[in-house]
Amino acid sequence: MFPLEKIRELERTVGPRHFSAQMMLEYVPEERIHLDPGALHFYDDDFDIKTAKIGEHIITGVSFYWDPSSGHAVSDGSVCALIYHDDKAKEVFVHDVLYVCVDDDDLHPLSTQCSCVLSFMQKHKINHIGIETNGIGNALPEIMRQIANTNDMAINIIKISNHIKKETRILNAVEPLLNTGRLYMHNKIKQTMLLSEMLAWTPIGSTEHDDGLDAIAGALSMTPWRVRPFAHQSILIKANTEFKI
Repeated sequence: MFPLEKIRELERTVGPRHFSAQMMLEYVPEERIHLDPGALHFYDDDFDIKTAKIGEHIITGVSFYWDPSSGHAVSDGSVCALIYHDDKAKEVFVHDVLYVCVDDDDLHPLSTQCSCVLSFMQKHKINHIGIETNGIGNALPEIMRQIANTNDMAINIIKISNHIKKETRILNAVEPLLNTGRLYMHNKIKQTMLLSEMLAWTPIGSTEHDDGLDAIAGALSMTPWRVRPFAHQSILIKANTEFKI
């Protein structure tokens, strides 16, 4: 009923696990599902705001998501994830992650975190952010706006409330991209604990931290903001002056 190339394209898009379960009715037990960092494509290129490219990849969208916590060492991780999208190739670039930490004796830990996140946004020249507002995150949008106004920084905040189990969010967002070879990651992220999170993660629950993965899943679930080239190459135009009035 369907051309073979369309079926293969569908499998490449949704990933082998989803294709097997939903299209072939062959269930894959969750305990067999893992996130293999070896399937990642690593790169060194920065995002070029003038051409809207990462290397030779044309970037069409960007997502920035914050999965907050108290930021203390004994708590869950407070993590931001910056992701670029190439819609034509259906590829995703995890460009940077920020693990936000504050001192245990910090009297204003939320303000300190907001200042760190805003500095991160300025570094990457972005002004849109999605914040998970479940729990502690409910207070962050207003604090972010106050600090941004003090620093003459215009920002757009999207409040996001999650009601789906964290393991399910990570599984549905990250695993299909990883297993179809469409997930890229900047080499600098190797210096964070994100790859360790991937190695330890399972969809049946884990005692290991998975907050970086949760932030990436949150960024992937957002509708990306459109990205266009900031400047176009100048074209020299010579006027025809050989005419009579």
